[in-house]
Amino acid sequence: MHAFTTIERLVIPIDRANVDTDAILPKQYMKMIARTGFEAYLFDEWRYLDTAEPGDDCSTRSRNPKFVLNLPRYQGAGILLGRANFGCGSSREHAVWALSEWGIRALVAPSFAEIFRNNCLKNGLLPVVLPGTLIDELFNAVEHTPGYHLTVNLVDQFVRRPDGKVHAFEIDSFSKAILLEGLDEIGATLLHALDIDAFARQRLAAEPWLEKVPFASKPPCLARKTAD
Repeated sequence: MHAFTTIERLVIPIDRANVDTDAILPKQYMKMIARTGFEAYLFDEWRYLDTAEPGDDCSTRSRNPKFVLNLPRYQGAGILLGRANFGCGSSREHAVWALSEWGIRALVAPSFAEIFRNNCLKNGLLPVVLPGTLIDELFNAVEHTPGYHLTVNLVDQFVRRPDGKVHAFEIDSFSKAILLEGLDEIGATLLHALDIDAFARQRLAAEPWLEKVPFASKPPCLARKTAD
């Protein structure tokens, strides 16, 4: 993953509450087995006027001219502005992959569905929670200001508006650390590889039978108990 420290990006608004993961990436595209190739299907049912199947070429599809992803003013955006309970519905990491491939690095909303929020953090996207009244102000600013940018600073945990106003946000220390380092949970675990190896050696010395007994076999103590 790419490390996240500070970004300044164009903002794209999705002015709907309770946007679920099936809207972000419809279920038929979950049949794709790679972790890439989802960008073209992001917000598929809102973005296009026709239907498609996984692997179809979306460059020739009929697009909804009113949907924000299709408007020239929002091309190249890197911050998504959303409403309450963004990312609700079924758990699908594919939705986060689609957002990331389209170019989104941070999402700003009053609240996020918990599983969706966790999937964002595991894939290098920063979900920022700000008060609803402030979110209303930002939607109004984006609508009336073409090219509206925000700065999101994870190091010092704030969002800065073009007028210089700064708004703090909260994030737990572990999520902040892995984003700053560009790590997922496996990468964070591997930082402790020496400790893990030392533990494994210590346990093997105390219980040497672990090295020779097949995984499916019972340990000697249980085998003796069964025989008795």
